[in-house]
Amino acid sequence: MAPMDATGMELHGDLLRWYAVSARSLPWRAGATPWAILVCEVMGQQTPLARVVPRWQEWMARWPSPCDLAAAPQAEVLRAWDRMGYPRRALNLHRCAVRVCDAGGELPREEAALRDLPGIGAYTAAAVAAFAFGARTPVLDVNVRRVVARLHGEAGPLSASVTLAERARAESLLPHDGSAARLSEALMELGALVCTPAPRCGECPVASHCGWLAAGRPPASAPARRPQRWAGTDRQARGRILAALREADVAWVAREVLLDRARVSEDPAQPGRALESLVRDGLVSAGAGGYALGGDILPR
Repeated sequence: MAPMDATGMELHGDLLRWYAVSARSLPWRAGATPWAILVCEVMGQQTPLARVVPRWQEWMARWPSPCDLAAAPQAEVLRAWDRMGYPRRALNLHRCAVRVCDAGGELPREEAALRDLPGIGAYTAAAVAAFAFGARTPVLDVNVRRVVARLHGEAGPLSASVTLAERARAESLLPHDGSAARLSEALMELGALVCTPAPRCGECPVASHCGWLAAGRPPASAPARRPQRWAGTDRQARGRILAALREADVAWVAREVLLDRARVSEDPAQPGRALESLVRDGLVSAGAGGYALGGDILPR
């Protein structure tokens, strides 16, 4: 019998019992609102959980609802985002808040409607639909994808985007008894704590269902992708410009000051390129007085 056919209720029970005693205590797992769950999912994209928790707590204390965030200036939102990285996520959260507040202040329940919100992709929409509204939909972050692949007997590496086969395998694991969202949480936790890139198979509650373990843990057919370089890139230059604007004690900062701060390589065109890209992205405003944080400040 194929590994994916042998999971069933036994796998569900084993995994959920493990999750009940091993799950980390995270603030959004205790009755958080749908909006709070969306904020947590957006913050968690490509950001370690240890950095997300305190920032999420600060945000939810400051802006507990979409309308609270919608009323805040973008510059204030970007300052609060601080050094979380990928600041467009903060801008998209603000845009989401405005859209949701204008529609009555409640997040839509349907996955398709969630995907229609600014900056919300397939993963985030599925996560909010599942964890906020209990939808039976696969939530495929990198940890879940790795667990599902190994249960199916594959070592990876994972493709850059989720395949139809992956989605079908993950959905086949989900029960129909109302516990699908909790099982998705358990799969995610298993991938984060046990079924990691260097797995601790001896601690795995579903080891007896794992096709990859049964096959002798064959190596991946190709090396994993190398992490992206940061030093000297346009991303680093953009980050330095945003840091200078966050730290400034004046509303407008001169172009020369920002270009000097953005010099991170030998490329003389890079500082100007980075600054203009921030303006195009709506993260920075250009005006007669220089440049300011946020795209909702009118040039003066």
